[in-house]
Amino acid sequence: MSAARDPTRRFGDRVELYVRWRPDYPPALLDVLRRECSLTPQSIVADVGSGTGLLTRLLLDNGNTVIGVEPNAAMRAAAESQLADRRRFSSVAASAEATTLPDASVDLIVAGQAFHWFDRTAARREFVRILKPGGQVALIWHERLAGATPFLREYERLLCDYGIDYRETDHRHIDAAVLGEFFAPQGFRESRLPFRQVFDLEGLRGRTMSASYMPGPGHPRFEPMIDALTAAFVRHAQDGTVVFEYATRVFCGKRAQ
Repeated sequence: MSAARDPTRRFGDRVELYVRWRPDYPPALLDVLRRECSLTPQSIVADVGSGTGLLTRLLLDNGNTVIGVEPNAAMRAAAESQLADRRRFSSVAASAEATTLPDASVDLIVAGQAFHWFDRTAARREFVRILKPGGQVALIWHERLAGATPFLREYERLLCDYGIDYRETDHRHIDAAVLGEFFAPQGFRESRLPFRQVFDLEGLRGRTMSASYMPGPGHPRFEPMIDALTAAFVRHAQDGTVVFEYATRVFCGKRAQ
């Protein structure tokens, strides 16, 4: 894997921004996981690519035992710090391709905003190994509705203009064909949930800077990007805020036999 594609070499200098400004998950996601993945409070869950623990927290609040599997040291440390008082939480320094978890040890694997970083073939093999018979996988993304409003259309253009490798790392490369291959032969089921974030100018800057594909301070694109972002905010803000509209997409499927 190239350094650009290696999640252990990204995000490390953006953890505080990630914790503060990245979207969490709607409570209705639990309803989807109960309906589509047989989630109960007794389910043992592996949150693979758990990052700073945004999805882990929702599952812990549901009463689940959750193992966070995260290869990025800074992201993992943030989750361990924030969830230190949760007795049902544990964390391992490992990857989707080699989780270190025992065979047939978890009921459900979730991956929030993470699957597009995985080696899909190796991760599929590992998921089959650690899932119990009848276990399931849920792949989850917040998909920003880039064409939903004039602001979001301009914001998408800004990402394309100033992002370092935005197109290459965009999760939207994961299409139905890729998912069908990953979940074969049983196939998968998709659910969608509406979600939104509301930002003032500070929040918009923080949300944008939390993305590893955007330039940071010192990069030649950084100041022009901040200027363009501020101008977009001024053009589109209503009552001092702009809105990110998302579809939270959930792809569920059973363990391969």
